Amino acid sequence: MTDLQPLMDYATVQTWLDDLRRHWGDDTDGVNAERLDILEAFCRFADKDPDSVIDECLRVKDGEKVVRAKGRRRYADLITQFQAQVEGSRLKRGKWGNTVRSFLIHNGILLQAGLQGGDSADEG
Repeated sequence: MTDLQPLMDYATVQTWLDDLRRHWGDDTDGVNAERLDILEAFCRFADKDPDSVIDECLRVKDGEKVVRAKGRRRYADLITQFQAQVEGSRLKRGKWGNTVRSFLIHNGILLQAGLQGGDSADEG
């Protein structure tokens, strides 16, 4: 992958953040900076820019955008792999994975929560 542009230059990132502002209000700038850092780390992990991630999960059928099951599955698996390699607590790994899931969900790619942390050695 070539270098990522600043994430705010991607339409899908704008869609995500605009939707979050509608849901949570305008006081999310500090939280959004962390979200952007997490999304950038995922994009580097996946070797894709944000718009390409969403494009690989959608196709146009009869003039409407439809989710590609294969693309959604691929990125659900990549998110699980990504969060598993995040250093830190189970809570942190879950937060990072859920942040990326939020990006996909707010761009029309419905996902289930998936793995919420790590291996069973972290529990107890």
